[in-house]
This record gives sequence, structure tokens and C-alpha cells, in this order.
Amino acid sequence: MTASHSDPASLLHEVSAAVGAITRHLSVHQVLEVIVSSARRLVGADYAAIGIPDDEGGFAEFITDGIGEEQRLEIGPLPRQHGMLAAILHESEPIRLDDLRRDPRFRWWPKAHPTMAALLGVPIRDGDRTLGIVVLTNDLGKPGFDEADTDLIELLASHAAIAITNARLYERSRELTVVEERNRLARELHDAVMQRLFSLRLSARAACKLVTIDPAAAATRLEEVETLAAEAIAELRAVIVELRPAELDLHGLVETLRRHVILLDRLHDIDVRFELRSPVDLSRDGEVEVLRLVQEALGNAFRHARARNVAVTVETEQITIADDGDGFDADEAATRGLGLLSMRERAAALGGELHLATAPGEGTVVTLRLGEPEDADADSGSGPDSGGDAAGSGRIGAADSADSGAASGTGADPEPTDEPTHTGEEPERA
Repeated sequence: MTASHSDPASLLHEVSAAVGAITRHLSVHQVLEVIVSSARRLVGADYAAIGIPDDEGGFAEFITDGIGEEQRLEIGPLPRQHGMLAAILHESEPIRLDDLRRDPRFRWWPKAHPTMAALLGVPIRDGDRTLGIVVLTNDLGKPGFDEADTDLIELLASHAAIAITNARLYERSRELTVVEERNRLARELHDAVMQRLFSLRLSARAACKLVTIDPAAAATRLEEVETLAAEAIAELRAVIVELRPAELDLHGLVETLRRHVILLDRLHDIDVRFELRSPVDLSRDGEVEVLRLVQEALGNAFRHARARNVAVTVETEQITIADDGDGFDADEAATRGLGLLSMRERAAALGGELHLATAPGEGTVVTLRLGEPEDADADSGSGPDSGGDAAGSGRIGAADSADSGAASGTGADPEPTDEPTHTGEEPERA
């Protein structure tokens, strides 16, 4: 049916490109999307769909190409395994029809379904097993499919079977890797952290008994408690650092931060903005520490500050998290807040510094300065806990709110989640 049939070289190139695109992906859903779009393009069909059956008479996935999103929503839920789709699933050979409506196996369409005539259905088989089906259709009045189209889609389906099998094996191996990693971390937590915490508990209990009898010995025990607690924290942090968020590998630090900010902006009735002024280059472990620190600072702003505006600004040498909330007494928080202590330790692990500018009723600016720690005397006479503004940062006010460069993310919204489409060219439904 396609013009490319008359040009063998062009056709060979298209088939090679389609097969290459299919085998490049390791996600089952991505493989299915490439198969359906490649099949439609190869034969010039108006519509294409690929269905992966489940064990309950339906389809685990049914992905379409050629139907708009709005029409897919109007068509309704995923189709079932009956009628023409069941015939394609159960037949070992392709089904080619000039007008599927005249076939006795045809049942009916949902109201919003396009009216189709010509059909080409090819099973995706792995030996005696049918992994799925490829369905190609044309609008009423369009030409049908020929033998060359059938051969092309059969060739594509054979490669699709291999790609789907490999993708499933890959996803299964990743699941097993996650389980193995979870078990390894559990063992490390038990062998290192839990043993130290148990020793810490024994030392604390001994100190309690010695307080009135031998204060000096009790003080020694308390020093042991402090040492054991510090060691447990270090061990736990080492384990946590190994739990590198997958988003960092997929998108990098800056994009991960931007997506996190956009998500918070959507979930909360607070204006959360993100601005990238210059790129950041950190080690893999450094990216994890920065991400956790920023998340901790944002969590504090949402939980305690009662802010209306929060801004995250990323620069090569520093990252700033500012809010217009209640603020607090920094000196008091430094002696009582474990969250602030954790943030300072993360900053120190990066070889940087954490600067806090806040006061009751004046909002909060947290500035993470990256790189080598600066001399405290160079900070305009204010220490990290001072109430003055941290250098390079600023509080959120009317002027800041008007800054178009910090408007709720500096790029497009994150891509929609890759979920299977829930409709298709199913001629009938349950």
C-alpha cells in the first residue's frame, strides 16, 4: 500500500530504522510505543495499536497511534479479548480484511471510536506463545492492505517479540537487583548501625545507674554515648548516601531539583519558584547531599514557616532557599534543632558552608555555599546563624515576587508519566 514498496532501498532503510529503534529500548512500555509507531509508519496506516493480553480476559497494555488524546479519553477504558481482537490473538496467521465491519467476528465500536474499514492484524509470537498483537486499520474509503504490508508487519512482529522478551528480562533483573540491594542494606544496617545503637543503649543505662554513685564514671559513660551516637550517625549516613535517588541518574541534580520544586508548587497552596542562574558541577555523592539538604530546607519551610512564597535559586557557587514565613531565633534553633545540625553536617561533607539568615517575623534564607569553606571573618562580620542576610541571597518580598526569572520553574513542566493508553481501535468491548 505504501509508496515505499516501489523503492526497495528506501523500504530497507525504513525497516532497518524501525528494528533499530525497537531494540534500542529496555523498557517494555517504550518498546511497545516504538513498535506501534513504526508499524503505522511502515505501511502508511491511518491507525495502529499494539495490545499485550493479561490473564483476566483483557489487555495489560493497549497503546494506540493515530488517535488524539481527547478522542482516546472519549472512547473509554481498555478493550477486552473478544471479537476481532480475540481472533487476532488466537490465530497463528495474520488477518487481512478490506472491511472488518463485514466480518462475522466484528461486534461493535464505542460511540467515539473512528469508523474503520481495512484491517491488518498480526500476532506477536515467541514460539508457541502469543505475546501480543499489532493491529493496523484505515478510515472508511481508504485502500486496504496488501501482501507486502503483511510481510513487513510480520517481520516487525518477529523483532518485536525478541525486544519485548528482552525488555521483560531486563525489568525483571532490575527488580531482582533492587531486592538484593535492599537485603544488602538491611544487613549493613544490622551489622553496623544496630550494633552501635545497642552499645549506646547499654552505656546510657550504665550512666543512669552511676549518676548518684560515681558521677565521674557516669560522665565517662556519657562520653561513650556521645562517641557511639556520632559513629552510628556516620554509619547511617554512609548507608543513606548509597541510596542514590534514581532521578539523579536520569535527569541530573538541577533538573531533579526543578521537578521537585514544580511538584511542591502543584501540591501546596504556596508559590514555589525555581531559578537556575548558572550550572552546578558536583560529584555523585555531592549531588545526593545537596538534594537531601535542599529537600530538608524546603520541608522546614512548608512544615514550620507558614510561608506564602518559597524560592530556590541555583548558582555554581551556592544554592539558596528563601521563604517569607515566620522566621525564628537562629541561636535557639542551633542548640535544639537536629534538622539544622544535619544540614550543617551535609554542607561540611561537601566542603562547603551553610549560612542561615532569619529572625522572628522576617522569613528565612538558607544559603549553601559550595566548594571550600570560606573564612568566617569574611562574612561581613556575621556568622552563619546571624540574623542578617546571607551574602548572595535575599529575602522574598514584593520585588522578588515580581522577578520573572524565578517564575515557578525555568523550563517546561515535567513530561507526563509514561502510562499505557487506555483506549484503542478495539471494535468491541465487554
